[in-house]
Amino acid sequence: MTQDVSSAPYVQVRDLKRVFDVSKPWLNRVIESAPKQYLKAVDGVSFDIRKGETFALVGESGSGKSTVARMVVGLLPPSGGTVSIDGVSMTDPAAAQERQRLRRRIQMIFQDPYASLNPRWRVGRIIAEPIRAFDLIQGDREIEGRVGELLSLVGLHPDDGKKFPHEFSGGQRQRIAIARALASNAEFIVCDEPTSALDVSVQAQILNLMRDLQQKFGLTYLFISHNLAVVRHMATRIGVMYLGRLVEVSEGKQLFTAPRHPYTKMLLDAVPDLAMVGKPREGVKGEIPNPISPPSGCTFHPRCPLVFDRCRVENPPAIDGVACHAVNRGREAA
Repeated sequence: MTQDVSSAPYVQVRDLKRVFDVSKPWLNRVIESAPKQYLKAVDGVSFDIRKGETFALVGESGSGKSTVARMVVGLLPPSGGTVSIDGVSMTDPAAAQERQRLRRRIQMIFQDPYASLNPRWRVGRIIAEPIRAFDLIQGDREIEGRVGELLSLVGLHPDDGKKFPHEFSGGQRQRIAIARALASNAEFIVCDEPTSALDVSVQAQILNLMRDLQQKFGLTYLFISHNLAVVRHMATRIGVMYLGRLVEVSEGKQLFTAPRHPYTKMLLDAVPDLAMVGKPREGVKGEIPNPISPPSGCTFHPRCPLVFDRCRVENPPAIDGVACHAVNRGREAA
């Protein structure tokens, strides 16, 4: 089966928000006369993912990428906004039955392949669990045969199903996690930093495996990463997040050749210049602000080289995929 990227969005995320109550316990607040505190982890994120493509979310730690991923698959309820997958709402209580039927087609691959696998279960049982949970195949022998097929598909031996997770390396454990995700015949897979815990040489093998599986089965990926080199290898389109907001959404190649938002340029300038072209480069300046008390206006303005007065008081709207007053002012002038 070849990759099918259609124009209609398979995943639609609109104005997604998530606020966490990080207040001290009630008695402490009374004694200290302290107000309640809230953390805006995600603040009005919107994007589409077409069927068969890889949409990546990148940004520094604490930018809200993983929170978005968990809300998209339904592991975390949003404070506001909507998510729909293949026309089924993931947020509307009235769509509970449709959502239950959709569950089989959605899977997630986590960052730590050891923590996400039950250490007390043999690998065969781990991979067979989605098959049994969704009642996809009847009969122990048939299920065992399917598990063997899945292990072979990800580059392992069918006999590996008799072993426990601790008997495998990190890269092999991530292959097991991928096999488990495919066991339910998933179509949409959310990958939350799937290679960040692995050695660089193993990362390339896992990424190539994921691309091959995407080509073979027409999979759709939401790929979460802070590693721009990994994203460049995997992504069809890229969304750059900063402090809970999307600041730029662009086609993969365009983002690396012609970044528009100052934050995107800053991230790309921090990537080592392996080609040694001699172009002046600057590292990432400053630190991500405290999300409990973020800066006013554009939250990137304390670190931005293009800042002007409007940036400090007004949050920029996303125009043509970029949320930046300076970029929009330059576009209007042109």
